[in-house]
Amino acid sequence: MAAYTDVIFDFCDVLVDWRPRIPLEGQYPPGVIDMFFDRADEYGFWHYDELSDLGWSEERILADYEEHHGPAVAWVFRIYFERQRLALAGMLPGMEALLRDLDAAGVRCWGLTNFTVKYVEAAREQFPALSLLRDVVVSSAERIHKPDPEIYRRAIARFDVNPATTAFVDDKSYNAAAATEVGLHGIQFTGADDLRKLLLP
Repeated sequence: MAAYTDVIFDFCDVLVDWRPRIPLEGQYPPGVIDMFFDRADEYGFWHYDELSDLGWSEERILADYEEHHGPAVAWVFRIYFERQRLALAGMLPGMEALLRDLDAAGVRCWGLTNFTVKYVEAAREQFPALSLLRDVVVSSAERIHKPDPEIYRRAIARFDVNPATTAFVDDKSYNAAAATEVGLHGIQFTGADDLRKLLLP
């Protein structure tokens, strides 16, 4: 018997194996890729990845990135955007089967992700099991992201779920904790096997 009537899933590192280095591998030397993904860079990839999740367009990101890094380095970001679907490396082990088993058990499955609409659509095209998600709230469309409590409230309202019988699964502990604060059952993802024990005991 299922433990919850509804389960809301994060995408990256829960359902989907997202590896952002892959689009640049073979295009640039490893040192250039390391520089591009350097978390110490105040105006580096991770800064703009967050702004992308908040609704910034690719062209706006490229223009702003070029202001800080110059046109030659900005071209690396352009190549990343052109090849970014390659970063969707697959579904995480065991998650396709878990989605199908939850659906078969009558559990309604949903998505809530800090991602772009374009990326979510690409993932759903690439991985048919994601069609089992009845709807997805995407941060870039909402212009807010987790762990802002408002995005959880919007998901609850849009999906018309009862928080008391709904689990939210995220790989980041603070996002799971924020879900619990608004009444959902926040679960930090550590792997499909552990999650299965919690959702289908």
